[in-house]
Amino acid sequence: MTVLKSLSIFLLAGICEIGGGYLVWLWLKEEKSFWYGILGALILAFYGVVATWQTSNFARTYATYGGIFIVLSLLWAWKVDGFKPDRYDIIGALVALVGVGIIFYGPRSVE
Repeated sequence: MTVLKSLSIFLLAGICEIGGGYLVWLWLKEEKSFWYGILGALILAFYGVVATWQTSNFARTYATYGGIFIVLSLLWAWKVDGFKPDRYDIIGALVALVGVGIIFYGPRSVE
């Protein structure tokens, strides 16, 4: 699988998980309509499907997604909630990306 295609899948999965979770959050914590929760739950279920589109195994896919989720969560909070990441948020996110890049895209010997 090409790097661009797998990154696109990770991005879509992240948007689904964060967006779906955010809608549930709004329903339960901000007293939005019940329909926010229903839509959020459906989007979260779709996230579970999207993650299966990766061709790597479960462990590497979800480990890598965890690092990408860190970055997407900070970006979502910055753009949607007005949270401003500080230098330590940014450094931590970069460290996570380097780590998951090694996990998912590092060369493997055929066993």
